[in-house]
Formats: sequence, structure tokens, C-alpha cells
Amino acid sequence: MSAEPGSPRAVSEAYWSAECARNVDAVMGCYHPDGTYEDSGGLRRGHAEIRAAYEESARLYPGLTVDIVREFPLGTRSALEFDAWLTDRAGRRFRIRGVNVVEVRDGRFVSVRSYEDPPMAE
Repeated sequence: MSAEPGSPRAVSEAYWSAECARNVDAVMGCYHPDGTYEDSGGLRRGHAEIRAAYEESARLYPGLTVDIVREFPLGTRSALEFDAWLTDRAGRRFRIRGVNVVEVRDGRFVSVRSYEDPPMAE
């Protein structure tokens, strides 16, 4: 069963697909211009601040895979548990497990809050 277009699940799937491809332009297409992204590095507001975070992640970790483990949907909001692997420039892999709490409007993120375990080396 596929996710309903514009739903938190569908937007998250498109976002993670773009992020795994390290396509920052496509990642930004998943966010409203006034959207927010928050993780352990702090709160970023708007495309310029959010883009900088994704560009830095792609620079440090050129490889990424993400699997959605489960979703807890509630209308335009959802909590998505994920299991991810980052690969650094030296080829070392790091596992990250966490949850993204997202809100969408008109098929794009209004906000993303990412709660992650610290990366664990393979």
C-alpha cells in the first residue's frame, strides 16, 4: 500500500529518497520556505539555515541509507521511526536510529524534529 500523496509519510519518503541521493535541492523542495528543522544541533529556520545543515551532513557523510521502521500518523502530523546508516569519506559506516516528528502543509514540511541516538560505528 502506498502513502497518500502529500501525507506526512509520502513527504518523508520523498525527503529521505532525496537525502540518500545527497540531492540537497530535492531535500529543500520538501520544505516550505518558512519551514523549520530541529535536531541535536539546534533549530534551523527557513531554507538557508536548513540547507546549510544538509550540505554539512552530505559533506561529512557522502553515503546514507534510511529505512522507515514504523509510523504513528495523526492527520497532518506523524512520528516516523527510522533506522539509518551513514558512510563517512573514509568508508566507515555508522548506524543511527531515531524518530522524526513531522508536520506537513500542502505536501511539504512545515516542521521536522529529529530525535536520534548517537551514531554507532559498525
